Amino acid sequence: MKRKNVVITTVIAFVAGIALTGAVGFFSMPSLMMLEDESPYGFETTVDAFEQAVAEGGWSVLQVHDMQETLAGHGHDIDAVKIFELCSSEYSAEILALDDERIVSPLMPCRVSIYEKSDGTAYIGRMNSDLMARPFGGVISEVMQVAAVETEEVIAEVVNGDVQVAESD
Repeated sequence: MKRKNVVITTVIAFVAGIALTGAVGFFSMPSLMMLEDESPYGFETTVDAFEQAVAEGGWSVLQVHDMQETLAGHGHDIDAVKIFELCSSEYSAEILALDDERIVSPLMPCRVSIYEKSDGTAYIGRMNSDLMARPFGGVISEVMQVAAVETEEVIAEVVNGDVQVAESD
């Protein structure tokens, strides 16, 4: 009887441990999947510094979505938000050239957002591409991880104040 109680207690503890681990993982996932850094600059200067750092890093800005302007056209008043679509032709071509790897094309191009919070502070937000890449394995993982490192280097230049831009705010 005592051995049966020990087994039941062990099974319950094991199941509870798995459930607790799952709950912690589930609730911490958003903070792992998305990254945010405060900019030392105002919004417009952050945008200028970011665009300059992207160009110097050898990447291209394919599109900029001005969400404040777009939503204003629909009667909404929000703080400044610009979403940048970034591309490295080298990395994009490496993934898109392979049939089985094209499945990740909805994640392309890389997106980085610069936004202003209600206190007037500018932030740079983006998906944690390094973490997102790992489960794919193979070429996708390799390419996305290298691209993530380069993107983070560009962002670090901005948030560390290493980009020389004229203050426009």
